[in-house]
Amino acid sequence: MTAPEAGAAPQERHPSFFRPANLLLITPLCVFGAVIGMQVLMRLGVTTNTALVGAMVAMALGRVPLASLRIYRSIHVQNLAQSAISAATFGAANSLLLPIGIPFALGRPDLVLPMFVGATLAMLLDATLLYRMFGSRVFPAEGAWPPGVAAAEAIRAGDEGGRKAWLLGIGLVVGIAGSVFGIPMSGFGVAFIGNAWALSMFALGLLGRGYVHLWSQFVPAGWTAADPSHIPQGLMLGAGLAALAQVVWTIVRGERATSTIDPAREASAGRLPVVLGGGAVTYLAIAALLAALAGFWTQMDWPLLVGFIVYAAFAALLHELIIGLAGMHSGWFPAFAVAVVSLAIGLLIGFPPPALALLVGFTAATGPAFADMGCDLKAGFLLRGQGEDMHFELEGRRQQYLAAMFALLVATIVVAVACHGYFARNTVAPVDHVFVATIRAGTDPAIARALALWAIPGAALQFLGGQKRQLGIMLATGTLLVSPLAGWAVATGLIGRALWLHRTGE
Repeated sequence: MTAPEAGAAPQERHPSFFRPANLLLITPLCVFGAVIGMQVLMRLGVTTNTALVGAMVAMALGRVPLASLRIYRSIHVQNLAQSAISAATFGAANSLLLPIGIPFALGRPDLVLPMFVGATLAMLLDATLLYRMFGSRVFPAEGAWPPGVAAAEAIRAGDEGGRKAWLLGIGLVVGIAGSVFGIPMSGFGVAFIGNAWALSMFALGLLGRGYVHLWSQFVPAGWTAADPSHIPQGLMLGAGLAALAQVVWTIVRGERATSTIDPAREASAGRLPVVLGGGAVTYLAIAALLAALAGFWTQMDWPLLVGFIVYAAFAALLHELIIGLAGMHSGWFPAFAVAVVSLAIGLLIGFPPPALALLVGFTAATGPAFADMGCDLKAGFLLRGQGEDMHFELEGRRQQYLAAMFALLVATIVVAVACHGYFARNTVAPVDHVFVATIRAGTDPAIARALALWAIPGAALQFLGGQKRQLGIMLATGTLLVSPLAGWAVATGLIGRALWLHRTGE
């Protein structure tokens, strides 16, 4: 055995998630995050990011003058705490409670259990795939991941104190004040972190959707269906398919991205084809299990049943890639909106209503845990020195993954217990009613025409911007969200960013 070199510094070890003190902190945080996520989803129809709550609880405990609590002063333990509570929040609300509410709202409570099983497996696979793809050319660690950057900076500020802590405090006050007046300040902050081209398209989409009544009258006849919302759905369909083609081309090309990413640090790059292929096969297996548990073999002929399984798996994989790319560039997870695109295509294929309910629930279950995992791993990447010590970095990612999977399992138990109370009061997520209304409305040839026509500019813009800018995805993401104030916030932030760069050159 070779002795270590004299004077060599001992290799730093990452705190273990399974350390009893960490489990005592993280377990109640996961329960709290799951409950908060469900309550906010049911009351407001959205899900809040609770990552900083976990970090702040750990910070507060670490400042208590007790030796047993000193471990919580570690920024890496705080990173585990914020990763876990965030995963529990999005997992419970977006990936589980929302999907199982769709068959219930459709009047098919017998399909709630199959949906719960399928959504749980999809959620766990969702987070696992991002963990294995993080650091690749498609989802680089050096990507924007705005919520992850914000979490890392907050943890650093709390650890270092001084000027950073004061700036964090000022930012919190400004953010709270803006939110009180209904201004989405997160959009303003994201503009200083993400890719400027991508966020410009995002702002354009938000403003275009917000003021659709001003410009829709100039759209040529035949380019819209009765509902103008099919325009952004068509844009997202085209951009999403183009983004998938870009991912496939990246894999087939087999070359290193011409970016600042150091190929030696691209830990997942060689595994990318295997990860995506394995993910696709696993989604096929989960979709087949979902169809079997729902008894669809007695309700559909074999060609339609096989079509359902294949399309559900394809839609789930495409859905998570789109949400992941949107989350990486903007910090927004447009899971509800993108799931509608999958539903619209399912309607055109001709799947029966029960199958459509499980289809949209299955696709909606993928994406949130995927994108949230990326943001959490980005925070850890920054806190661990941006990959300078790759052994430490990879061990940290593994501990974050274990924390997130534990959180998702806790969220599964919480939802299994709590859903009966919601359903007893006939309460589901507001967006579930939108999905059910769409299913009951049936098909319309005008919808297919609008989707096909608007998919063309969506795909063209995505190809034009390339994989790095994601222009088509970001424009479509903006048009799917009805928030003109967010558009103005992002645009104002981009202008402020440009002025700052012009003045300081940094």
